[in-house]
Amino acid sequence: MNAIAFLIALNVMVFVFQVLRPGLGAQLSLSWFTFQEQPWRLVTSMFAHGGFYHLLFNMISLYFLGGFFLRLVGEGALLRVYFIGGAIAGLAFIVMAPYSSAVGASGAVFAIGGALAIMAPRLPVLVFPLPVPVPLWGAMVFFLLFGFLISGIAWQAHLGGFLFGLAAGYYYKRSGRRPIFY
Repeated sequence: MNAIAFLIALNVMVFVFQVLRPGLGAQLSLSWFTFQEQPWRLVTSMFAHGGFYHLLFNMISLYFLGGFFLRLVGEGALLRVYFIGGAIAGLAFIVMAPYSSAVGASGAVFAIGGALAIMAPRLPVLVFPLPVPVPLWGAMVFFLLFGFLISGIAWQAHLGGFLFGLAAGYYYKRSGRRPIFY
């Protein structure tokens, strides 16, 4: 099982437990107040989701973005960017929205997307409903900005993950691992 399959399986498994045990999502969520007493929620909140479509869209994004990233730098780097990016996304969220709580993998996924935006910015990707591919950097900026417009989306986590991902992408690009797409 590769790192992407592991992460998707873990996210799905936690969601199944959430369905079977109502209230579990709230027990895994992250806020400034829960973080002070239970700092491990930086990690648990990355695997809980607010509903089926929340999980579905995050896992589809993880599958495609993670697949590109995995081919460029390998499983260890993917797991590092996912977990560190997700934790930084959580920290960004609790600093910028201390009275709210959040769940979801999107901060970690935005970290992977941010890294790819530096490593392979012109990689063509399909964005529904556009009929033509767009450069990956443009798709990532679009989804980042889109999150600012929709209430209930933790744009703070998206931004934190994305900024970490940009730094990680710069690091991996400078370390000599050359992307296959420019």
